[in-house]
Amino acid sequence: MFNILFLFVIIPVLTLGALFLTRNVKQVRAVAATGASLLLIAALYLCYVFLEAREADPAAPMLLKASYMWFEPLNIHFAVGVDGISVLMILLSAIIVFTGTFASWKIEPLTKEYFLWFILLSTGVFGFFISIDLFTMFMFYEVALIPMYLLIGVWGSGNKNYAAMKLTLMLMGGSALLLISILGIYYHAGETMNLVEIAANGVDLEWQNALFVGAFVGFGVLGAMFPFHTWSPDGHASAPTAVSMLHAGVLMKLGGYGCFRVAIYLMPHAASQLGWIFMILTGISVVYGAFTACVKTDLKYINAYSSVSHCGLVLFAILMLNQTAMSGAVLQMLSHGLMTALFFALIGMIYGRTHTRDVREMGGLMQIMPFLSVGYIIAGLASLGLPGLSGFIAEMTIFLGSFENTTIYNAVLGDGNLFRHAFTIVATTSIVITAVYILRVVGKLLFGPVQNEHHRKLDDAHWYERLSTVTLMGAIAVLGCFPDLANLILRDSFAPIVEHIMAFAQ
Repeated sequence: MFNILFLFVIIPVLTLGALFLTRNVKQVRAVAATGASLLLIAALYLCYVFLEAREADPAAPMLLKASYMWFEPLNIHFAVGVDGISVLMILLSAIIVFTGTFASWKIEPLTKEYFLWFILLSTGVFGFFISIDLFTMFMFYEVALIPMYLLIGVWGSGNKNYAAMKLTLMLMGGSALLLISILGIYYHAGETMNLVEIAANGVDLEWQNALFVGAFVGFGVLGAMFPFHTWSPDGHASAPTAVSMLHAGVLMKLGGYGCFRVAIYLMPHAASQLGWIFMILTGISVVYGAFTACVKTDLKYINAYSSVSHCGLVLFAILMLNQTAMSGAVLQMLSHGLMTALFFALIGMIYGRTHTRDVREMGGLMQIMPFLSVGYIIAGLASLGLPGLSGFIAEMTIFLGSFENTTIYNAVLGDGNLFRHAFTIVATTSIVITAVYILRVVGKLLFGPVQNEHHRKLDDAHWYERLSTVTLMGAIAVLGCFPDLANLILRDSFAPIVEHIMAFAQ
């Protein structure tokens, strides 16, 4: 029987093949849009198939599994499988690829080459989320990272060569550390790469601490964890619009997902011993990113540092090691992915018209481009956590989970709850700081007098830009108003994971 998960590799590969055969820009756009639409349809259908499979086998840690021997001497398989967390990440990726494709509708020059690298990047992302073999996961992880250099270096703006090189070198450094950890896990967990088997066997306690640090830092670099975050703002500022959308909306989620799936789940004892150290670093990310966004005047840098803060919340919640906070982390990944993709899409559209991203040089855009302005307001309100939009339910769940009492850190810290609660209070200050910079930017950018009279001649969003932004705005509203749709997929995904962590943590 054909496994639906293979579609998320087959469709991008077929799209790449079709792009090679195109002869003009219209054909390139048609092929890219068709491939992105098929991925979105497949992701929506996957949600239905997953729910049906879970009803049939509610106790299985992973569903829709398939495994094929790839390299027998090292017991490496091309193994796929998903739980509710993976399914939501695949759906998020499909939405961002779909909207990013239409946000790139007028990309020039080398349109064909751009979409080839863009689709290859999406192939790596989808492959990463469906993999349950560490080697396969790492392979797709690298496939997702490598195209970023060319996408920024060729089609970017500003100091793009520096940004592309800095991003590539820092992420490759994290990958090297991650590879060492994966090999260590393989040799100290029964010489298997399968995530489910490693979790069952357990990693040798003598090696867990070192391997945990390597895995968490390796993935944490991509998750923009302090102090390894500096590549992210420069990369965002120089990347073309859709690449910024995919970069912040999906690629940074590989970091949070990897920290959870590999570092926390496979090495729970080390997580309970060393998690407090990374809680400090991620807490700094949350507050530092928000404060830095307050002093920036470039729209992309503001959103980039906002992403550092919001992605810091994801890692912060994962380190609480309880079901409520981890559920909030997944909801935050969804929320941040949608709203930051909307932010970057709108910033790119505004920049394409005004040729500036400096807030001080713009004003009164609500009079000139009301559609784009309303979209920016919705993205801003979601970012500051307005009830009814995605940011509220995600952050509320994270902070509720962070205040839950647990004994998991007591063996190391004495009173682990006091430590966790203190850092949670510090992290909650980011809500107020986020409101400050969002409201200041919205007020200056969209309202008040028009700063440049030439801007009065600018047009509003075109049909392909409206399609992209309306899709993202709709997803933000649906997640905010109907969070149970996400919880329906997530249900039962965390219970066995948390039980596993509690059983092996002490």
